[in-house]
Amino acid sequence: MSQSLDEILERSSARHSHLCPRQVLGARMALAALDLLHIDTPITKQAGLVILETDGCFADGIEAACGATVGHRTLRVNDLGKIAATFVDVRSGRAIRFSPRLDVRLRARLYASGEERRYFAQLRGYQVMPANELFRVQDVVLDPPLHTLLSVPNARAVCAACGEEIINERQVVIDGLTLCRTCAHSGYYRLAMSQRPEMSRALNQRAALHE
Repeated sequence: MSQSLDEILERSSARHSHLCPRQVLGARMALAALDLLHIDTPITKQAGLVILETDGCFADGIEAACGATVGHRTLRVNDLGKIAATFVDVRSGRAIRFSPRLDVRLRARLYASGEERRYFAQLRGYQVMPANELFRVQDVVLDPPLHTLLSVPNARAVCAACGEEIINERQVVIDGLTLCRTCAHSGYYRLAMSQRPEMSRALNQRAALHE
């Protein structure tokens, strides 16, 4: 479905409550990437995957432009603190990473004649600048690879420590024990002190069963 940039930005700003330069960057990035990969919008999981390197308004611009969503497993956030994204053609496995050029803020002023305010010069300039002046484009190899990211339907395991179910083959095996990544100490949280003795007992009990 063909969409104009104005339509995309209107939809993005409605979700975000206002329009900002990073939304424009996200929208322009998604349009350029999908055109390069010949992927139609809205993205389907059979066709494409988008991996963002930050959240926030940049993500809103990308979502509005390509229709990728977390719920449809076409959008992921790997928060590296960068205004960048990798777009993957699921059919061919090709992955292309887009990031803004380092001088993009300064160059935006050249496309916003008469606008002295830096923020609004970026807002206007990003909408009309040629894509090759906006973005650095790199072919990349995914790590972990695409088939690991996508997993297989109905893959399930149970963590030997916490007893919670793990889907999408995200478990790890340590010393013969199947563990979730949190219990394997690579998750995003740790248990409060009051919960740790109970977890230690559960892990020791399950480990004894494997001896």
